[in-house]
Amino acid sequence: MADQDALKAAAARAAMELVADGMLLGLGTGSTAAIFIDLLGERVRAGLRITAIATSRHSQEQAAALGIPVVDELPGPVDLAVDGADEIDPAMNLLKGRGGALVREKLVAVAARRFVVIADESKLVPRLGVGVVPVELVPFLWRDTARRLEALAPMSWTLRGGPESPFVSDNGNPVVDLSLPGGVTDPVALGAQLKGVTGIVEHGIFAGLATACLVAREGGVKVMGSPEGAR
Repeated sequence: MADQDALKAAAARAAMELVADGMLLGLGTGSTAAIFIDLLGERVRAGLRITAIATSRHSQEQAAALGIPVVDELPGPVDLAVDGADEIDPAMNLLKGRGGALVREKLVAVAARRFVVIADESKLVPRLGVGVVPVELVPFLWRDTARRLEALAPMSWTLRGGPESPFVSDNGNPVVDLSLPGGVTDPVALGAQLKGVTGIVEHGIFAGLATACLVAREGGVKVMGSPEGAR
């Protein structure tokens, strides 16, 4: 069986083939995205001219240390955003945010002409919700917001990090992780319901945003969608 790190690297290398001189790139967050950033740094040192916007402070610091020019505001549309995913269903709907960067990741994905997901085959699921669904909340009265989530569907929630040392996102917000028995039956509908709850900043369901998924498995990289296509 192929090593998982090797599979992640294979997916990152496949995405690197989509990068061209002069692009504005969106840089994702997580272990697979970090490999892509490392590869991008090598190409920049070799003369590639690009500009990047990062989806987390960690990715921004990694990119800057590698000499990749990073901006905080968009000078125009993102030509290509490359990021990982926690789960990918057959329709290329995604679950993201278990690393805590879901809000910035979604902002960059929405701003991108092409949003390409890189992952190893362990991320493929028949239905989203095998693991938790992350939701970022406004800190004020967050417990009341979390309790209102329970009215949407049969689910339970936990505060990431626990009450003694809660996780705080780059935006200064807490994250709760939702567990749904049976998973997410309708990603679009649940995403809309979550967005309708007052106090929710964003959720980790990325429905209909990916233009392609490059999924590395033993024997090669499976291509879902159209890597060269645009939204």
